Amino acid sequence: MKIRKTFAASCAVIALALAGCAGGAKEGDKGAESGSGSGSGEISVAFVPKIQGIPFFEAMNTGGAEAAKEFGFKWVYSGPTTADPAAQADVVRSLIQQNVSALMAAPNDPDSLAPLLKEAQDGGIRVGTSDTDAPNSVREVFVSQASPEGIGDGLIDQMAKSINNEGKIAIVSCGQTAANLNTWIDIIKKKVDKDYPKISIVDVVYADEDQARAVTMAKNLMSANPDLKGLIGPCTTAAPGVAQAVEEAGKIGQVQTVGVGTPKAMLPYLQNGAAYSSVLWNVEDHGYLTAWAGWQLAQGKEFAEKQDVGRLKNVTYDAKTKTLLLGEPLILTKDNAGKYNY
Repeated sequence: MKIRKTFAASCAVIALALAGCAGGAKEGDKGAESGSGSGSGEISVAFVPKIQGIPFFEAMNTGGAEAAKEFGFKWVYSGPTTADPAAQADVVRSLIQQNVSALMAAPNDPDSLAPLLKEAQDGGIRVGTSDTDAPNSVREVFVSQASPEGIGDGLIDQMAKSINNEGKIAIVSCGQTAANLNTWIDIIKKKVDKDYPKISIVDVVYADEDQARAVTMAKNLMSANPDLKGLIGPCTTAAPGVAQAVEEAGKIGQVQTVGVGTPKAMLPYLQNGAAYSSVLWNVEDHGYLTAWAGWQLAQGKEFAEKQDVGRLKNVTYDAKTKTLLLGEPLILTKDNAGKYNY
């Protein structure tokens, strides 16, 4: 990890240390260096994940660093080490002090992060969101991995297929205030009511971004509901967590799981039958698009209704909602999950 030895950066590091639970700026790849932004005359794009260190956001970091190298700007990746809105706010404050050119964030709590996005914008920093949105903030773009309907419908359709369209299911989510997860869960509930009358959702619980906690919660749900047929984990720690719980409980074949899990994390469970499928997208491409979007903002450029972005083709933009859309979701199975290196 490289940290430029400027007074501002040093102060930021001290502030993060005092916060106790925030991660530092991190070099994502060759040539992607953390540091101050617009003041140096070089564009810097910062991305603040919900939590630093889990495979999902590390894959976004990889893609962001690749975009920085290809298009020629600095990539700053810095997030909290726990899925805590206050810790994430500390990271954002440090990046504001560093005066990055553009700040892209995946809010743990959209409402609490909104004032800081306004503070950043007031200081001349261009702001956007990615992975999860803060629609009531001043963000100038939301880089969406797939449409909410694509993810929500994909999750319940895969679950329904795995249990022959009937039975009791439960959901083990992550952060209770995560806008994207809550939207997907709402879509799942509506689609169950409309299309799957023989499926019932017995409970929705929240494990934050903690796989071990997701395992415990999933086991508790199976104990409380002996006739449970399925578990949905709509985030990248809960998806392997619910599958691990089924494996450890000896219920492979009795309880099906689907979720939003990364290929490497899900592959063992897809192969042994603890997981039926994973509904995802190319996470590295999502990071790549996020970095490019921040770069565009920093240059004062507008997004077109449809554009090619380096290796990504036909990326669409909805001016009404200010949403840049990566594309359709990817269904991972035991046959294709091994093709991805994250």
